[in-house]
Amino acid sequence: MASFRPGDPEAVQELFEQIAPRYDQLNDLLSFGLHRLWKRQAIAWLHPQPGQHLLDLCCGTGDLALVLASRLRPGGSVLGIDAAAAPLAVAARRAAAQPWLAVSWQQGDALATGLASASCDGAVIAYGLRNLADPGAGLLELRRLLRDGGRAAVLDFNRPSGAVASFQRFYLRRLVVPTAERFGIPEHYAYLEESLQRFPTGSEQQQLAWRAGFSQVRHRPLAGGLMGLLELVA
Repeated sequence: MASFRPGDPEAVQELFEQIAPRYDQLNDLLSFGLHRLWKRQAIAWLHPQPGQHLLDLCCGTGDLALVLASRLRPGGSVLGIDAAAAPLAVAARRAAAQPWLAVSWQQGDALATGLASASCDGAVIAYGLRNLADPGAGLLELRRLLRDGGRAAVLDFNRPSGAVASFQRFYLRRLVVPTAERFGIPEHYAYLEESLQRFPTGSEQQQLAWRAGFSQVRHRPLAGGLMGLLELVA
């Protein structure tokens, strides 16, 4: 993974195949558990209702999909899609422990899901848009999948400026990579800073979402600007 290139689909898939067993533990350590709070804010925007059918693109190990599924009973369901098989295997084991939740998993490309247009009531992408080869194309596919009026939440790192950007670099270099090194996978997380350099800023994400055809668009900084939540209405 020393040659990992952000936005390279094969490299991204390989990365998540390798880190899947440690992914949730590292998320808790590196965010001090705050990723759960940020994901709750994404869920609050989606405002899931019983009976809805929701989509979790780049679902990883399924933590967010399972929380969403618990809000959709009775009658609702969640489909989680990820390019990598290993995180989906973790997600499936989690779901097996909660068989009352209507959630299913599919290995596939977030840029070309193969699902029918207007087939879901809402969708979420948590820490996945930044890893796509073309974030704009990802938003186009997201809009295609949503029925008119459906909501989507896109949670990811933000690209701040000034003092916040300096703190973010410090956080990535002095906390994220050294912590990953303790798990023997520093190169898997060293790519984060480079991936942010190619990731659209909040205002750029808004422009991409407007071009994709969303009727309402807002990018909201979280965690003092370290994270960002793109709130969308189809």
